[in-house]
Amino acid sequence: MRSHYCGHLRESHIDEDVSLCGWVHRRRDHGGVIFLDLRDREGIVQVVFDPDTEAAFQLADEVRNEFVLAINGRVRARDAAAINPRMATGQIEVLGKEITILNRAETPPFQLDEYSDAGEDVRLRHRYIDLRREEMQSRLRLRSEVTHFLCSYLHDAGFIDIETPILTRATPEGARDYLVPSRTHPGEFFALPQSPQLFKQLLMVSGFDRYYQIAKCFRDEDLRADRQPEFTQIDIETTFMSEQEIMEFTETMLRELWKTTIDVDLPEFPVITYADAMEHYGSDRPDLRFGLPLVEISDLMKEVEFKVFSGPANDDGARVVALRLPQGERLSRKNIDDYTKFVGIYGAKGLAYIRINDIRAGTEGLQSPILKFLPDDVVAAILQRVGAVDGDVIFFGADKAGIVNDAMGAFRCKLAEDLDLYERDWATCWITDFPMFEQDGTGNWTAVHHPFTAPTGDPDAMAENPGATLSRAYDVVINGHELGGGSIRVSSLEVQQKIFSVLRMSENEASAKFGFLLDALRYGAPPHGGIAMGLDRLIMLLSGTSSIRDVIAFPKTQTAACLMTMAPSEIEAAQLRELNIKVDKKG
Repeated sequence: MRSHYCGHLRESHIDEDVSLCGWVHRRRDHGGVIFLDLRDREGIVQVVFDPDTEAAFQLADEVRNEFVLAINGRVRARDAAAINPRMATGQIEVLGKEITILNRAETPPFQLDEYSDAGEDVRLRHRYIDLRREEMQSRLRLRSEVTHFLCSYLHDAGFIDIETPILTRATPEGARDYLVPSRTHPGEFFALPQSPQLFKQLLMVSGFDRYYQIAKCFRDEDLRADRQPEFTQIDIETTFMSEQEIMEFTETMLRELWKTTIDVDLPEFPVITYADAMEHYGSDRPDLRFGLPLVEISDLMKEVEFKVFSGPANDDGARVVALRLPQGERLSRKNIDDYTKFVGIYGAKGLAYIRINDIRAGTEGLQSPILKFLPDDVVAAILQRVGAVDGDVIFFGADKAGIVNDAMGAFRCKLAEDLDLYERDWATCWITDFPMFEQDGTGNWTAVHHPFTAPTGDPDAMAENPGATLSRAYDVVINGHELGGGSIRVSSLEVQQKIFSVLRMSENEASAKFGFLLDALRYGAPPHGGIAMGLDRLIMLLSGTSSIRDVIAFPKTQTAACLMTMAPSEIEAAQLRELNIKVDKKG
């Protein structure tokens, strides 16, 4: 039915008879000659019909955009004045001889070219049409190339592709499980996996040494631009390798991936501790494409009378930071007011600032509503610490450490985006030395990553002081996005039991939830670790878009709904009865 793809035709095909199939991208009628731009997955080619081929000409006159056609014709060179250098096929065209309308199409709900201004809700409702657009085709083809590269790379490195179960049991991993009722076990449920974590550890205990999987995972959590209820991750696990060796292997793989797919040489991957990342950037996934570090000034504010600063400065759970914006003079008062509202989203009560008009004139050369509350020597010390110069604006954050980190970390990125402060296209790093545990609202300890991450140091010291214990975890960050995270796992039964004890999990509860893992650790578990990287987020970075919905064929909305299929949907009463489920909509 088809001899060539539309986008493959070139000057070398001139005078060849070809058979093409595809969609009408655009139809034009110029002085009795009909031009059809025929599109398939490989590109677009111009097909010309003139009145000499009467039957074909009449049929071509009937077609409209998105009709599905089969065309026979001959390739010829375009006239010099008609050459289109913006098209890969712009040197040639096809003189149409025969045309068959395979399927007619109604007028699409939006244009399929670069001028389309359709909203995302319209595009998602008609995703099968949206996917015809060139940029969407390009992104999904890139996804295929990346998946192929990674599978080949890992296979060549001795990793074995092993599938793990999709129907499993609920396990605590920091998010809600999607539950699946069991018909054959009334009142009992499977859970869709949040990750293959325990199964890949069991594979290491089983002696497979190196495992990988392009794994589908599910988490019933609040969504963001880079989150989906179902997502895909590149899952890797290996034995007898240290965290440094796993990080080096991952780094090399990512370098080769970036070079192969988009011809980019990634920069060095500096290793930054979690504590340093939070101190200087307010985030454990810092964007290093620009500067604007947060500078701790709590020690300078302890004795000032201004309680907005002295209160947090004297609180062990709070902090006071300064952020110097070079050439901040470009910001208007309205800009600053808008940024004050922005940090308020993250819980900040305000955004104090000092404008540096003439630093040599002392406080007379400064402009700020807070100057009257601060001694001159404190102001001078702040300016010296942040390295202020004329034209700068110094912004301040003072509150509980979590609020300051969230607000000022986001503000730092907002300034870079709004003012185009990026100094490089790509910036990478590793974040290490995460806390092993954190306290929840009730004062109980929870695992920062998951309870199967190995701690550093002595397990007895961990049990005595969980808050001071660090984990053997590591995250890889690119351009401010956490691309993946991993750790060395617990391979000792005694250590795993102590971790469960810190989490206030009784022996009976641990046995009920993780008895299979604890049993496996009794039979010679090797030291092992791994990493999981989000494939959707990786493709998002490589393709230069800002949402993973742009690189998933059929994504969900931010409310975890599919606008195209209208899922989730109600289930008929008979099916619910068969599953022994009663729905209480009031709950």
